[in-house]
Amino acid sequence: MSTLSLAVRDSATMLRRNLLHARRYPSLTLNLLLTPVMLLLLFVYIFGDVMSAGIGDGGADRSEYLAYLVPGILLLTIGGTTIGSAVSVSMDMTEGIIARFRTMAIHRGSVLIGHVVGSVLQCVMSVVLVGAVAVAIGFRATDATAVEWVLAVGLLTLVSLALTWIAVGTGLSSPNAEAASNNAMPLMVLPLLSSAFVPVDAMPGWFQPIAEYQPFTPAIETLRGLLLGSEIGHNGWLAVVWCLGLAALGYLWSKSLYDRDPS
Repeated sequence: MSTLSLAVRDSATMLRRNLLHARRYPSLTLNLLLTPVMLLLLFVYIFGDVMSAGIGDGGADRSEYLAYLVPGILLLTIGGTTIGSAVSVSMDMTEGIIARFRTMAIHRGSVLIGHVVGSVLQCVMSVVLVGAVAVAIGFRATDATAVEWVLAVGLLTLVSLALTWIAVGTGLSSPNAEAASNNAMPLMVLPLLSSAFVPVDAMPGWFQPIAEYQPFTPAIETLRGLLLGSEIGHNGWLAVVWCLGLAALGYLWSKSLYDRDPS
């Protein structure tokens, strides 16, 4: 069997293993999904009229704020889902299974590839579930063309891949699952500090650079433009550059940690 065939076979086996773990232990995924759903419902039904009046022309329109909110919630969902990947990787590293894998005749990188592909699939499924909740309470993107929908799905997948590699590196560098969960928390906190809930221009002047110069804001604005027809501007290429940079950084970080000889 060629090296490529061996890598594909072993990576598929590891992917199946991770998906089985996610199916048998769904509580972690459900807990991480609960936060974006609760934030969506809270901001729409409790704060929706006030928030829409504050960022609009003074008129309260909950449906307009729902449309503004959903792209940010979808990115928040991805960040939360990847925390589960950090926990899963850390558990593998600390519970001895990786040591067992190192003694077996399997492709060395298949373990990480299985985690990454499994996490991206979970992110996509989580986005679909949260998106279904958004549609159920009135979100519509009727102006988006087929091409824009494809680009939106591609952007969500690219963000999932980038954040997953960062989460894998976080899990590998953490001493236990609890630490991995805490260390990966910025993946869920950063969307809260972005343009997900209010425009950057509506924030205090001292806080605007924090919201603007981070990876989630250009990704959210790009997704918002694709789904709702708002201005994308330079946010499109900024989002792609952020994703590619984070994916490369996470990959190199994870590979370096994983290739180290166990102490």
